Amino acid sequence: MKTLLTYVLLLSAVLLLTGFSWSFGSDPCKESLEKVGTLSAIRDETLLRQTEAKIVAQCPDGAAAHFVSALQLERVGNFDGAIEEYRRAVRLDPSFARASGNLGLLYADKGMNDEASVELSRGLSSIPSPYYHKAMARILAAQKVYPLAAYHYNEAGRELTGDAAIFNGLAEIYTATNQQDKALEEYRRALAAEPGSVKAHIGIASIFLQRNDPENALEQLKRGEAAAPQNREIHLMLAGIYEKKGDAKLADYHSLLGGKNKLPQTAQKPADQTGASGIDKELETLTTAIKEHPEDTRLYEKLGHIYQAAGKDAEAIEAYREAAHRNSTNCDVYLNLGVLYEKKSQIDEAVVAYKRAIKADPANAEAHLRLGDIRFARGLFQEAVEQYSEFLKLHPASPDIHLKLARIFAKSKEAGLALSSYNSVLTYSPNDGDANREIAALYAQKGDNEKAIEHYKKALSTHKDDNDARTALISIYVKNKQYDEITALLKEAVELNPDDPINHYKLGLIYDFKKEYENAIATYKKAIELKPDNARALNALGRLYMKTGRLSEAKETLEAAKKADPNMEEASVLLNNIRDEFNPEPRKITKGKKGKAKKGKKSSKKKKSKTPVKKKSPPA
Repeated sequence: MKTLLTYVLLLSAVLLLTGFSWSFGSDPCKESLEKVGTLSAIRDETLLRQTEAKIVAQCPDGAAAHFVSALQLERVGNFDGAIEEYRRAVRLDPSFARASGNLGLLYADKGMNDEASVELSRGLSSIPSPYYHKAMARILAAQKVYPLAAYHYNEAGRELTGDAAIFNGLAEIYTATNQQDKALEEYRRALAAEPGSVKAHIGIASIFLQRNDPENALEQLKRGEAAAPQNREIHLMLAGIYEKKGDAKLADYHSLLGGKNKLPQTAQKPADQTGASGIDKELETLTTAIKEHPEDTRLYEKLGHIYQAAGKDAEAIEAYREAAHRNSTNCDVYLNLGVLYEKKSQIDEAVVAYKRAIKADPANAEAHLRLGDIRFARGLFQEAVEQYSEFLKLHPASPDIHLKLARIFAKSKEAGLALSSYNSVLTYSPNDGDANREIAALYAQKGDNEKAIEHYKKALSTHKDDNDARTALISIYVKNKQYDEITALLKEAVELNPDDPINHYKLGLIYDFKKEYENAIATYKKAIELKPDNARALNALGRLYMKTGRLSEAKETLEAAKKADPNMEEASVLLNNIRDEFNPEPRKITKGKKGKAKKGKKSSKKKKSKTPVKKKSPPA
């Protein structure tokens, strides 16, 4: 009996030490579903694969296993296979919200909006994923259910703050419902998230045009062109503005880049009585003429123009190349050939064509500009400067090109030339926000804070939501100890973006510094309300509570700060100080050691005690 008992005890110890699980009442399939919820938070690829393998091994035929299979198929681009696996997961467990939501995303990508909205709704019933909200918003916006679409976009934007598509989507809703001010605000949020957002640039320009403000529209489109030089819609909008301004050359130039060129007069004939179009008739005539006079360069030039106007790029290139082969002296042949090469991304060939256009006519501004843009894009800044300078000799009133030059000089650390070019921009476009902000930065680097402040203020007067200008201006004011000015800027930032906890936190700091404690407390609380785990705001509020003697509130707030960020040392130190206040340890009297007797003398019989020492509290 004793031996049996010993074996039982040994067996129990082995089972405990080896981590054996008896699985009393556990459901492996249910556990695997719970593990699925952790996958989205795993960033380490090896750990992710291991977790997925455990889920499949735990319940191979369950809904979670099919979900994992769907994820893996998505990764390799097999979206149809992923859809089928998500469907199986949902069939096995109709309440599997994450499978429904992911299935809805794939349906939405395939344009199956009805099916997508059903599955996304099921997903959102349990999981408030910003991606589900975003997809649902797109579907509802397409169906013109604008209030619900706006709700879902706003929910998605709470987490996906860097997703310009969300803010562009909201802006389009506000535009459709005639709320232009709100649309402008959302487009600007899109640009803050993605400065090169073509949709935002076009959207803002369209609103300015509706308001009969072509100058601001032009400025916005130029920014869009800098971000996306090949975008046809931008070029066509620019062409329309220049046409109204009476600048036929630039209008034609941008029309050409937009894919529309005015047909040669010979091609603008009505259909003849036989039913052939004017272009077909002209082509027939030219083809016959070329057979009779194969060396006539002008025939090939004319043929190229007609093909290009008709959108037949390959035929146009061939015709222009024939003209070039015969040493055409018509600069438009080479300019058009360069544009066509650019459209086909044959950049080296485009460079050669633009150089030949300039050789044929050194005053061809468009060729200089296009060649400059290519050199700039390739990082050949000195050659870009040469071409832009030639363009400006012909069109000096071109602030966008002056701005490109200024940026090249600034990047090359040529401050004097950069300042000169920025000032040229401001001569023609004094309200250009980018130019004002960038020249202000140069003045600040030179230590000329007075001029820097002037231009930062100008940038903010043009665009109040220019966060870069505001931050730089605050930095200068901090150095100058101009606290009232800092307060005014931060209050304006809070008014512009009332849902941004960072702005409230910064304003709280300045109130704190100015000893306006009630304002500081209220502002910190607002930052925490917007972001409950805002460790910095919690720490600042706790510190302020200590400063004003509200220790119990300070303790509670600092503990929340430490929970939000366990590595925040200041919160730990402040908490230790509060604990010393709340729980002071009693002083302990310690007995002193007997003193050693000197040689030849009797030691004293009385015991002497040392000075009482207060022990420090242990670190928290």
